[in-house]
Amino acid sequence: MAEAWQQDIKDALTDPGELAERFNLDPQTLAPVVDTYPLRISRSVLELIEAPGDPIWRQFVPDPRELEEGGLVDPLGEENLSPVPSVVHRYPDRALFLVSGSCASYCRFCTRKRRVGCAGSAPSFRELREGIDYIATTPQIRDVLFSGGDPLLLPDAILGDLLNRIQRIAHVEIIRIGSRVPLTLPGRITPQLCQLLKKFAPLYLNTHFNHPRELTPEAIAACNLLADHGIVLGNQTVLLKGVNDDPAIIQELFFKLLKMRVRPYYLHQMDLVRGGEHFRTPLSAGLEIMASLRGTLSGLASPHYVIDLPGGKGKVPLLPDAISQRNGTLQVRAASGEMVEYPEISVSQRHAE
Repeated sequence: MAEAWQQDIKDALTDPGELAERFNLDPQTLAPVVDTYPLRISRSVLELIEAPGDPIWRQFVPDPRELEEGGLVDPLGEENLSPVPSVVHRYPDRALFLVSGSCASYCRFCTRKRRVGCAGSAPSFRELREGIDYIATTPQIRDVLFSGGDPLLLPDAILGDLLNRIQRIAHVEIIRIGSRVPLTLPGRITPQLCQLLKKFAPLYLNTHFNHPRELTPEAIAACNLLADHGIVLGNQTVLLKGVNDDPAIIQELFFKLLKMRVRPYYLHQMDLVRGGEHFRTPLSAGLEIMASLRGTLSGLASPHYVIDLPGGKGKVPLLPDAISQRNGTLQVRAASGEMVEYPEISVSQRHAE
């Protein structure tokens, strides 16, 4: 018998015709996008949309601009950093374990638009075994991040088995999970799930809230339940044009997150993913937002503003000395000290619709 949260996934909006009828849209503008990048909006998210173009709409409703050229299919070079299909090994002591191929709702700016939700994206049993074997035979890996897709869409039994197999590897000391279900499917955070996760301490869960309106009573209750079971919570916010590129919005979001025991961890400059160019903001916008937090928020509520450099060169905290102009191009200092060219956009592009 399916659990309630599994039924919630089945009830999610996946038909562009239903979306068009609900918001009086032309379905012909949605269908080509959905043919390329799948549509799924959970009912929890759908209820948050107040009007076309609002911050929730922009994140989850397909946009014809997703089919425009520009951006990178694999912006972080993950395909070249995957020794086996279910593992991305970019940093020496850390590895991504891709255990799921789907999410409760599909973000239109996802860095893995090329695969998440698409046919054949779910890892096979063999691929998961290969991933576990790779991690087990790579002793420098001390930290494993369960990702996907959304790992919490796995049934408890499968998730627990994978966590147990990874925890039993002697050199793995830390397990993390990346999940957006506290927003997109809060009913998934059950007492049974939390009891399961508690067994694998120290376990860290980074969730993903981008706007204060996402902090619903249900989302807050889900995070409280996780925190009450000893799960350490962090949040990764993506800076998105027309969603949260405003200091007042970010200040409100981070303060409220801290109140609900979710520490702001990263403010991400959006990855250079194909189909997401209309979400991009200039780096100067993020730096202005971070400057606005000084003196207005506790340090506990102030995350690192980071850029994940193309080609798998790694995350770089964006500070004034990390950015320079050279020969008319923007240069960002990588962790290695190398100055890497990064495409900037102008302030006029930022405000263009």
